[in-house]
Amino acid sequence: MKNGLKLAIITVSMAFLAACSAPEYVISTNDGTMIPANGKPKLDEKTGMYTYKDAEGRAVTIKKEDVKQIMER
Repeated sequence: MKNGLKLAIITVSMAFLAACSAPEYVISTNDGTMIPANGKPKLDEKTGMYTYKDAEGRAVTIKKEDVKQIMER
């Protein structure tokens, strides 16, 4: 019985961690590319660039005119 409980706790914990790391937003570009983003992309009005975090947590930028739509998951 103890092993079953441990397995259940481990399974639930792994599912929770996987859900937390899933991309929250998807950026659709004018050429049809779908880019997953962790966190809401932020627009810098001065530069005309969106900044977002990729799946590995790195900051990435994309031109505002290349973005067709930003969708929340």
